[in-house]
Amino acid sequence: MSHKSGRHFLQIPGPTNVPDRILRAMDGPTIDHRGPEFAELALDVLYDIKAIFKTEQPVLIFPASGTGAWEAALVNTLSHGDKVLMFETGQFATLWSNLARRFGLEVDMVPGDWRSGVKPQDVEDRLSADIKAVCVVHNETSTGVTSNIAAVRAAMDRTGHPALLMVDTISSLACMDYRHDEWGVDVTVSGSQKGLMLPPGLSFTAISMKALEATENSSFAKSYWHWDEMLKANEKGFFPYTPATNLLYGLQESIAMLNEEGLDTVFARHRRHGEATRRAVAAWGLEVLCKNPEEYSNSLTAVMMPDGKNADALRKVVLEKFDMSLGSGLGKVAGKVFRIGHLGDFNDLTLAGALSGVEMGLRLFGLAGAKGGVDAALVYLAERAGKK
Repeated sequence: MSHKSGRHFLQIPGPTNVPDRILRAMDGPTIDHRGPEFAELALDVLYDIKAIFKTEQPVLIFPASGTGAWEAALVNTLSHGDKVLMFETGQFATLWSNLARRFGLEVDMVPGDWRSGVKPQDVEDRLSADIKAVCVVHNETSTGVTSNIAAVRAAMDRTGHPALLMVDTISSLACMDYRHDEWGVDVTVSGSQKGLMLPPGLSFTAISMKALEATENSSFAKSYWHWDEMLKANEKGFFPYTPATNLLYGLQESIAMLNEEGLDTVFARHRRHGEATRRAVAAWGLEVLCKNPEEYSNSLTAVMMPDGKNADALRKVVLEKFDMSLGSGLGKVAGKVFRIGHLGDFNDLTLAGALSGVEMGLRLFGLAGAKGGVDAALVYLAERAGKK
């Protein structure tokens, strides 16, 4: 191992950079998770996290990754053989559907091109009488495509269908506007390692009263993921098993930081960085994977490589020459795209540095025409300085 000066640029779409404030909050001594000090901490974060989801309903916190929250959503509300409607918007939507099939759920998977979000008309057309749940990824981390959850809810409402609406916000929560209650979502799942600026290790599940009622008819066996057990313990500020105490310290600090900046300002910052990145990509003569401007992600940008050029080979050049990690292409787009994460604890100068590394890497990789992207981004950022 040899020392590299400066800091490593972690520009993958999560886990994201953990701010010093959160790191310092987490380095406190571990406390008794059955004592009054912990109960006060837990009650605070369980209440305060609701505002991030824009809900007045319970939000459960599991020591887990987002995959755990996927599983918890399904096993608490459904039963073996139930039919669910899902949409192939990318790798993570595909993985969620694979998980559902392992539990013996019947998945009606609407095929997709990995460049577009969920079409509300597809929701209406595929909502057969036996569908028990509609599962949607809000921001597909593998593609940089965002689906319109309010439009999905409206499509369901037009049919009068009683299915549950479940939404994955793992790479959109605390990055883009999300409204669990207003949009009529029944189960929202998320994770700690992206917009919340924490290390991996916590998953979140916001649940509606309708979802809670559905648990009464669910026949899946469950223990660790049992919502009822968690809700009962949470009432007094405790967990049914050992919680991730020091991550909860970090969560308390994360929520404080988001509230100090203001959620609307946080969302505007992510919009600004998304647009600046896309302007850089256009100036390089490259194309973003997302086809529809209204579905552009503000958390990350997936960039398509020219034919004959391997994205992973480019990522290797950027890592070796500039000590920067870019996100790889996953599943169907492996080797075809690289992903620039611009979410979490991130500002204009961080983005400028990241885009500079990409531009230099593209030139070293043989794309001599990849010029002017940083300048295009800087012009836009300067114009938007101090504006929402």
